[in-house]
Amino acid sequence: MSVITRDEAQLRAQLLDVHRYTIELDLTTGDETFGSRTVIRFGARSDGDTFVELKPAELRSATLDGQPLDPESFHDDRLPLRNLTAGEHELRVEAVMRYSRTGEGMHRFTDPTDGETYVYTQHFLDDVQRVFAAFDQPDLKAVFDLTVTAPQGWSVLANGITEHLGEGRWKAAPTPLISTYLVAVAAGPWHSVRTEHRGLPFGIHCRRSLAPHLDADTEEIFEITRACFDRYHEKFEEPYPFDSYDQAFVPEFNAGAMENPGLVTFRDDFIYRSAVTDTERQIRAMVIAHEMAHMWFGDLVTLRWWDDIWLNESFAEYMGYQTTLEATRFTEPWVEFGVTRKAWGYDADQRPSTHPVAPEAVDDTAAALLNFDGISYAKGASALRQLVAWLGEKDFLAGINIHFQRHKFANAALADFIDSLAAATERDVHAWADAWLRTTGVDTLTPGVESADGACTLSVDRAGSRPHRVSVGLYDRDLTDKGRLMLRERVGIDLPQTDPQPIGKRPALLLLNDGDLTYAKIRFDDESFEAVRTGLSGLPDPLTRAVVWNALRDAVRDGELAPAVYLEAARAHLPLETDLALVQGVLAFACAHIADRYLRPEDRPAALAALTSLCRDLMRRTEDGDNPGLRLIAVRHLIDVAAHPDTIAAWLADGTVPGGPELDPELRWRILGRLAVLGATDEAAIAAELERDPSASGQEGAATCRAALPDPEAKRAAWEAMFTGEDLSNYLFTATARGFWQPEQADLVREYVPRYYEDVVALAARRGPAIAVAAGRWGFPQYAVDAEHLALGQACLREADPVPALRRRLADELDDLARALRVRGE
Repeated sequence: MSVITRDEAQLRAQLLDVHRYTIELDLTTGDETFGSRTVIRFGARSDGDTFVELKPAELRSATLDGQPLDPESFHDDRLPLRNLTAGEHELRVEAVMRYSRTGEGMHRFTDPTDGETYVYTQHFLDDVQRVFAAFDQPDLKAVFDLTVTAPQGWSVLANGITEHLGEGRWKAAPTPLISTYLVAVAAGPWHSVRTEHRGLPFGIHCRRSLAPHLDADTEEIFEITRACFDRYHEKFEEPYPFDSYDQAFVPEFNAGAMENPGLVTFRDDFIYRSAVTDTERQIRAMVIAHEMAHMWFGDLVTLRWWDDIWLNESFAEYMGYQTTLEATRFTEPWVEFGVTRKAWGYDADQRPSTHPVAPEAVDDTAAALLNFDGISYAKGASALRQLVAWLGEKDFLAGINIHFQRHKFANAALADFIDSLAAATERDVHAWADAWLRTTGVDTLTPGVESADGACTLSVDRAGSRPHRVSVGLYDRDLTDKGRLMLRERVGIDLPQTDPQPIGKRPALLLLNDGDLTYAKIRFDDESFEAVRTGLSGLPDPLTRAVVWNALRDAVRDGELAPAVYLEAARAHLPLETDLALVQGVLAFACAHIADRYLRPEDRPAALAALTSLCRDLMRRTEDGDNPGLRLIAVRHLIDVAAHPDTIAAWLADGTVPGGPELDPELRWRILGRLAVLGATDEAAIAAELERDPSASGQEGAATCRAALPDPEAKRAAWEAMFTGEDLSNYLFTATARGFWQPEQADLVREYVPRYYEDVVALAARRGPAIAVAAGRWGFPQYAVDAEHLALGQACLREADPVPALRRRLADELDDLARALRVRGE
C-alpha cells in the first residue's frame, strides 16, 4: 500500500489547481463490490507529471483529456498523469471498488437483527481512494458533485442536501470547496428524524433496529445540537458554512465520530440500547459539540498538511468541552476531561513515541496516522485551555475569528494560526507556541513551603521548560468537621517564579494547578499528602478532586506511590464521591491497571476483594434509588472484579440485581463474560444468550465470551479467527481479542505470548491499519507482565519490521509493560 509523502504533496499542490469532482457511485452491483465513476476537472499551472490515487478491485478505464491512459502504468495505487501541459484538463476514471469490513473506505454492514444492509464512507486520512479516484491530500480542495444509485428502499445521505431522482438514483447538492478526506456518503434503509433550525434542515439517522432507542433520545440530541449551534454562532463571526446538518449513527465505526461537513458520522454505540450514566450522556453531548466545532476548524479552514492535525483536533476537543459547559445542562464536563482524557494525554506524552503537539515534520500519511492520540487531542486541548487562561478568552476568540476570515474555504498551517492570534493581542504568542507546541513531555510541579514568624511563602519547583499560569488552592481543615477541607483562597502564580509567593498561615493542603488550567504533573509536600490521604473526599469542588486523583494516579505510574496506597485512598474516599466521572475514572484505573497489572499475582486476590467491598459500599449507598448512575457504575465494576461466580450468576438467573437495576443486554453480556473467565458458563449458555439478543452488540458479546472461556479449544478457535481468518470485521476482531487475554488465565495462554509476535506482524500487513491498531491494542498480551515477554516484544520491534500502525501500538504497549515491571519492582 502506497503512502504520499509531504514532499510529493507539496510538489503536486504547486502544480495543480483542482476545480471539481463529478462522482457516480453504483451500490447495486452486489455484496462485495460497487461501481465508481469519477470525472476530475483541474488545471495545471505548468508542464509536468503527477499522479492520481485509487485502490480498485478493478480499474476498468481511465482517460485524460479524451485520450486513454495505459492501464499497465497503474502501480501501487497510483495512476500516473504524464506530460501534462499548462492549462485545463479532464480526467475520467471508471473502476470497480471493494467494500470494507474494517471501517476504511466504503464500509458495508448487514444488521443481524433484521438482515438490513447499510454502507457508509470513512475517508480519513487517505482512504477516499478506496471509493473514487482522487488527488488525495488536504490542500487540494475542490467542489464535489455526487450521484449515487442505491437499492430500492434505501435513502442516501451526503455532505449536501440529497434529492431522490427516482429508480434508486440520488443526487447531492454540490459542496463548497472541501478536502477529499471530508467527502461523505451514508446509504441504507435509515430510520431518520428531521427538523429545522435557523432555516437549515437538521437530521439524525440510525439503522432501523435501533429506531426505538433513537426515538427515546431524539429530543435530547436535537436540543444539544441546537444549543451548540447557537453558541458557536455567538462565538464565531463566520456563519455555519454548509447547507444542512445531518448526524448519522453508523455501525462498526472505528472512531468516536468524524466531522464530514454537513454529514457527521458517529459510532452507533451512542444510541443507547441499555442503561447509561449521566456522564456517558455528557460524553455524547461533548462529541456532538466537538464535531460541530470542526465545521469551522477543520472543514471551513483545513490544515495544509498532516503535521497540523492538532489545529483540527485540539481545537475541537477544547471547544467541545467548553461549549458543552456553556450551552447544555451538563455542568462538569471538565471533570471528565481531567480524569479521563487528560490522563490519556499524560500517558501518551511519557512514552518513547511522544511527539510535539505540532510536530515540525510529518514525512508521509502513514506517519501522520500515528499522531491521532492523546497528544493531538488531550494535550493539545490542555495547551489551548492554558492559552485561554494566559491570553484571555476575549483575545483568544478574536484571534480565532481573524483566522476564519483570513482562510475560509482554504488551508492554513500553524504559522497562520499564530499570526491570527498575534493580530488580536500584544502578548508574544509566537514564544508561547514554541514553548508549548514544539516540545514534548510533561512538566512536573512540586511545591516548597518556607515558614518564618508564622507566615509562609511558596516556591514551585518546575521540572520542565514551559511557562505556566497556575492557580494554587490553599485549603484549611474545617474545625467543625475534621473530614472536610475548606478553600481559603486560590493564588495565581506565573511560572517560572521570580520570587517566592507569600501565602500567609500554613494551609493543611497546598494544591498546585487547582482548577486544572495547565498541563503538568503535580506533587504534594508531606503535610499536603497527609491532608489528601485523610480528607480527599471532603474537598468541595469535583474538579479539585479530579486534580488530586490524577496526581495520585501519576505518582503510582511513576513508582513514587505504592499501588496499595492508591487502593486504600479509593476504599476510603470513593464511597463518599458524588461525581460520576470521578467514580468511573478511579475504579477503571484501580481495576484495569492496579489490580490487573501493577500488583503481583499473589496480591491480586486481596485487591479484587477490596474493590468488591468498595463496589458493595457504593451499592448500599444507592439502595434508595436516588442515584441510578452511581449504582450502575458500581454494579458494572462489581461484575468485572467478581472472584467467585455465585452472586453474579444469581443476578443473571434472576434477570435483575436485588434493589435494581434489571439486567439489560449490556449487563447480561457483561455478567456472562465474567462467568466465562471464571469457568462458570459454557458454549450452550452463550448460544442461548445470543438467541435472546441476536443484535450486532450481541454478536460481539458472544465473541468476547467464547474467547474468554478457560478451555484450550476455545482459545485455539479464537486465535485462528483473529490471526488466520479474513472474515472478522473490525468490531468482531476487537471483541474476540478483548476476551482472549485474562489475568486469571495467564498459565493457560502462556504459549500464545510468543505466537502473538509471530502472527501479528503478518496480520497487520495483510489486513491494513485499522486491524493493525486493534491487534496492537486489544490483541496485545498485556497481562503477561514479565521480563521474558518484554524481551520478545523488543525483539519484534528490532527484527520483524511491523507496519507503522502496528509498530507504534507495540512500542506504546511495551513501554507500558516496562512501566508495570518497574512499579512491581521487577
